[in-house]
Amino acid sequence: MIRLRGRLRVLRALTLALILLLGARLWQVQVREGERYVAAAAATRTRDVVVPAVRGQILDAMGRPLVRNRTTLVVSVDRGALERMKDGGKSVMARLGKVLGRDPDDLLRQIRPCGPTISRPCWTGSPHQPAPVAGDVTARQALQILERQEDFPGITAREQAVREHPGKSAAVQALGYLQPVTQEELEKREGLKAEFSGIDVAGRDGLESVYDRELRGTPGRKRVQVDRLGKVLGVEHETASRPGDTLITSIDAKVQAVTEKALAEAMKSAPQADGAAGVVLDARTGRVMAIASAPTYDPEVWTGGIDEADYRRLLSEKAGLPLVSRAIKGEFAPGSTFKMSSVTAMLRAGYPINGRYDCPGSFMVGGRSFNNFRGRALGVMSLHTALVKSCDTIFYRAAFEQYTKDGGRHPRGRPKEVMANTARAFGFGSPTGIDLPGESPGRIPDRAWKKKMWAATKDQNCRRAKIGYPEVAKTDPGRASFLKALARDNCQEGDQLRPGDAANFSIGQGDVLVTPLQLAAAYAALVTDGRLRSPRVGWMLVRPDGTKVKEIKVPVRGKLPLAPYERAYIKRALSQVASDGTAAGAFLGFPMKKVPIGGKTGTAEVYGKADTSWFASFAPVHDPRLVVVVMVSQGGMGSQTAAPAVRKIYEGIYGLAPKGEKPAPAALPGGVPASRPPVILPDGTVAKKIVPERGRVR
Repeated sequence: MIRLRGRLRVLRALTLALILLLGARLWQVQVREGERYVAAAAATRTRDVVVPAVRGQILDAMGRPLVRNRTTLVVSVDRGALERMKDGGKSVMARLGKVLGRDPDDLLRQIRPCGPTISRPCWTGSPHQPAPVAGDVTARQALQILERQEDFPGITAREQAVREHPGKSAAVQALGYLQPVTQEELEKREGLKAEFSGIDVAGRDGLESVYDRELRGTPGRKRVQVDRLGKVLGVEHETASRPGDTLITSIDAKVQAVTEKALAEAMKSAPQADGAAGVVLDARTGRVMAIASAPTYDPEVWTGGIDEADYRRLLSEKAGLPLVSRAIKGEFAPGSTFKMSSVTAMLRAGYPINGRYDCPGSFMVGGRSFNNFRGRALGVMSLHTALVKSCDTIFYRAAFEQYTKDGGRHPRGRPKEVMANTARAFGFGSPTGIDLPGESPGRIPDRAWKKKMWAATKDQNCRRAKIGYPEVAKTDPGRASFLKALARDNCQEGDQLRPGDAANFSIGQGDVLVTPLQLAAAYAALVTDGRLRSPRVGWMLVRPDGTKVKEIKVPVRGKLPLAPYERAYIKRALSQVASDGTAAGAFLGFPMKKVPIGGKTGTAEVYGKADTSWFASFAPVHDPRLVVVVMVSQGGMGSQTAAPAVRKIYEGIYGLAPKGEKPAPAALPGGVPASRPPVILPDGTVAKKIVPERGRVR
């Protein structure tokens, strides 16, 4: 009995201790940590959703849309949800395939993560982001999915804004494209992870990339109530998103269309042509009015995900690398268009501006004969005439003389290298700084560059000097022999700037490379105020209601090493090229009295290929407002392909046509660029059509 009472006391003590412990825990849960558990409980019936903002439009200089949004129904798949299912989601994807009329295996390929061994289609975005598998689905298909969520777990169908290009392929390389946000971007880009909605895209190239943050806008947040199946029952709280800013550009859609058409026709006219580029600048401000590259492509290829075949085509040399903008990324020998830099170098070296210079048919440089075009001797002339008639031997002589003064192969002290340094002052050899990504710097080959290249390629050149090029010899023995001799020379003395290098440099040949945009910027500086500007495509950022956010200024990055009278002298010479010089044939019958055009042709030789065709121009010559540059790779002579293309661009801009043909309406009435961006009204429409200030063309 006593033992039983003892046990009861122990049991009562344990019971009391448990009651006290449970009470303490109850107090802790309900009082001390009550708010946290209330929030956790609420979370089981609510979900926080990031609502992506509508991406801003991209407009042209008149307010016409270059890129806008359209709404479409998109079906997306949460790959993580499928992986948690017993069968890996195969049954769900089979049902989805029936609804969409698609092969389930094709849908599965679309949502697998991209990797080195996985070809497209695949998912380039974050693994935590639903992958879109079908766009432009019908309302009936979307409802079948939404109303039967128990049959389609992890599958969503929602409205999304997708990008639309009204001009199709016009300026597509400059505008860029969108792709899903990657996990790497989420980790690297400040603030992006907090704003990530799960369906976000980011600019991958062009303006879409450079102005991505401004175009993206600010996402909103929505707290919704859900049931146990995740079906939304109602909205508890919502913060509205702020649409992205509208980017107004200086591109004129009509001038762009004229330029694109001229490039396409130029390539058709030259059977071997494999690419072309065209740039139209506002000569006074440095703003880009048109920037085109051919071949081009349809930007719709990115909508809904791109497959492997299309992606490879965009990067294929056989297809002409349509994804690459030759206007800013293509590097080509400029030929005689470069002579305005060489004339400037001669003036800086002390050659008299009004001197007389002999233009023989050939000139000996380092024991080798360098010829004029077709070996023609043109007699004694001024520098003015040397530019108009494009004499080469005058520049060969000057370049060789300066090379010799610097010490030739064995320079004394620090050589002046007047030709190379003058070219750099024109902006060659470095990016222009345009507001587009991936710009190439071009190349100005001086003594330092030669040494750097020799150090990087010596082993390869010396190896090739021994074994030659047997793989080339199978199909082209002559080229293989040339390459072996070149490798031997570069192995032995590739670190030296040779006399022939200096001569070729003076006429924009040899190792000299420029981009079409660099050449356009240099000519704009030459024919206006001598200031070298960093071109801009973006002009102004405004909110959707028209409120100004920011005007995008055009920076001045340098000044040409020319006095005003020297610039005027060179400009006068270039003003005769289209009427009396090397481009006269291309402009035969053009109304020069109405629209006088100046410029310079260029024909650059490329070993094993047809010549690169160039024409750099400005108009009107008395008061230049436009600079137009066209380059056609393997297009032949400058006067044969590029100059006629430039003529067509001016005809389109001014509303002109060859005799006997009916002209189209002028793309740019008066030929004068818009002086200010369009006004956007609070409802997002353009206030009025901005007509450029009329300028009388004499």
